[in-house]
Amino acid sequence: MEELRIGLVGTGAIGRTHIERINNTLQGGKVVACADANIDFCKSVAEKYGIKAYEKGEDMIASDDIDAVVVTTLDPFHEQYVMAAIKAGKYVFCEKPLAPEADACKRIVEAEMAAGKQLVQVGFMRRYDPGYGQLKKAIDSGKYGLPLMLHCVHRNYDAPGFTTSMPVENSMIHEIDVLRWLLGENYKTAEVVFPKTTRNAEGELRDPQIMYLTTESGVRIDVESFVNCRYGYDVRCEVVCEEGCINLPEPANAMIRTNDSRVTPICHDWSERFPEAYNIEFQSWINACKEGRVDGPSAWDGYVGQVTAKAASKARDTQTVVEIHYDEMPDFYKK
Repeated sequence: MEELRIGLVGTGAIGRTHIERINNTLQGGKVVACADANIDFCKSVAEKYGIKAYEKGEDMIASDDIDAVVVTTLDPFHEQYVMAAIKAGKYVFCEKPLAPEADACKRIVEAEMAAGKQLVQVGFMRRYDPGYGQLKKAIDSGKYGLPLMLHCVHRNYDAPGFTTSMPVENSMIHEIDVLRWLLGENYKTAEVVFPKTTRNAEGELRDPQIMYLTTESGVRIDVESFVNCRYGYDVRCEVVCEEGCINLPEPANAMIRTNDSRVTPICHDWSERFPEAYNIEFQSWINACKEGRVDGPSAWDGYVGQVTAKAASKARDTQTVVEIHYDEMPDFYKK
């Protein structure tokens, strides 16, 4: 096909950003329709971008005018529309998480296997960030020996409305996926501890939090989530190997000399830090769809991420170390 005709379900902020990205920056695909339960807002979005509006996502997905689907609804509705795409035999990109519960992720996995073809990609965009790509290449080279420890930071300037469960399930879920991808192995245990809570935390939110993960081979990982750090958006990753340490590169921001100081700005939020990763991710997805394949994070990766996140959440709530148990990966997902 010359151009992949894409239908997007969920016209919130991230959905509109993806429409603009696909239609104005990338090549080979175009969002030609959108759907949202709020039909009036959906129509206003459709008018703005010159695309067709649907009240029901299932109707749009089933349309012969749509080749592939992007799901950017609220998390509880991901399963509904991913399942509709699988039923229609269409490639579907679903923003993380694949579904809020591991059981729902498993149902998607089973439906995809029953369809006989991989159709689902999950929006774990960190895998497409050039900096994480450099980490992956350095680890896989073996030049620095085996990884022993990882020290990671995930800080946000602020996070209005965050609850105590969200740092694990909405923030550190990115580390859960990308670190598993970097190391090429699953996790064995999870633990979450609470440092002293910042006065900037709203309500009953416990912030910051530190998640500890241990992989099957014994690599020890710590991930600090601080969603009200009040100085910017800061993502770090240090991989400590037997014969060297590998650090995630900082974003390339110019150093400024002003007011008797040397200042290197940092990003304010995720949209400033990872635009290139999103562009690479969606261009790769468009290319793969047109070639009839899925080459990004799979439905199985979405399932593993949710099993891990739920174990970490249980560890947080019980203040214990929790063992993580996954179903065996089906041959269907082995590449």
